[in-house]
Amino acid sequence: MKFGRLDRVCNRSALAWLLIWVSISACAQQTSGTAAQSNMPAVESISQAARGSAQNNAQAATSSSAMAATNTLATAESSPTLHLGAGDLLEISVYNVPELTTKARVSNSGDLYLPLIDYVHVADLTLEEAQTVIEKRLEDGGYVRNAHVTIFLDESASQGVTILGEVGHPGIYPALGDRRLYDMISAAGGFTPAAGRKVSIVRQHESSSPITVNLPRDLAEDEKDNIEIRPGDTIAVPRAPIVYVVGEVGRPAGLLIDNGSLTVLQALALAGGTTHTAKMGGTCIIRKGPNGMTETRLPLKKMLEAKAPDVQLQADDILFVPLSGAKVAGAQALQSAITAATGLAIVVAHP
Repeated sequence: MKFGRLDRVCNRSALAWLLIWVSISACAQQTSGTAAQSNMPAVESISQAARGSAQNNAQAATSSSAMAATNTLATAESSPTLHLGAGDLLEISVYNVPELTTKARVSNSGDLYLPLIDYVHVADLTLEEAQTVIEKRLEDGGYVRNAHVTIFLDESASQGVTILGEVGHPGIYPALGDRRLYDMISAAGGFTPAAGRKVSIVRQHESSSPITVNLPRDLAEDEKDNIEIRPGDTIAVPRAPIVYVVGEVGRPAGLLIDNGSLTVLQALALAGGTTHTAKMGGTCIIRKGPNGMTETRLPLKKMLEAKAPDVQLQADDILFVPLSGAKVAGAQALQSAITAATGLAIVVAHP
């Protein structure tokens, strides 16, 4: 009897555990199916969002690139100083007509060859002006309605600045973008020791007289004359004027004046002053004029005593201090001073 009861209890327990296991399995399958169903839309939504984000980013990048290109072109077109010239390589495109996109170089005569419209003269035109001319030719010929032409300057052979005279490396230097006078002088190797500081700038597309600036010896001292340089400008750095001091002085020499200004007393001081055998009353300036050489006597003794005003010297003047007691005729003294000046060493003067 006991064994029979024990068997019934065990069977009931096994049946209970079986029911519990079946219930758990069913719940697990239902939960798994629900989770799978709930996860599917979530995955699809994320994928769609990723694709939408990528498309938005691509559109934003394209828009940004287009805006950058437009801004670059607008900047180039709005520059009033950028003129086309012989040798410039241009890239021309017509909006919505890719077949007319081409690259061409401006010929020596200033002409540009383009499909359909043949030769177009673009020399001395700005980018905007050249675009307008090409657009008109396309419309007048009936090739493109409401043509919109864009021009990019790939290579510029005409936008350089020519630097001549007393610089380290004279030549032609590129000047695209913002360039100043000091920048161009520095690019050309700076001034030579014989350079004057009275620099002239000739504008290529202006008929006005050259611009003249007097630069300081040290360019870092003063920036007021650091003017803008435009493409096509010519910068001329002249040789500094020379004043010759000969005769009874400590160091006869040719004084190269980089600032273009020197007086008689300054020249004498730079030449070592007069010797004890000098004839003060015979000192003179020998100057070349339209009618030949002239001689101007100077009251040198009074000038040294501040009883007479100092005298300004000019380029190529000869300051002659004769020997005291010499019995030489005026014409002979003039000739001897000129002869002596031809063999002098040139010294840079900084009065």
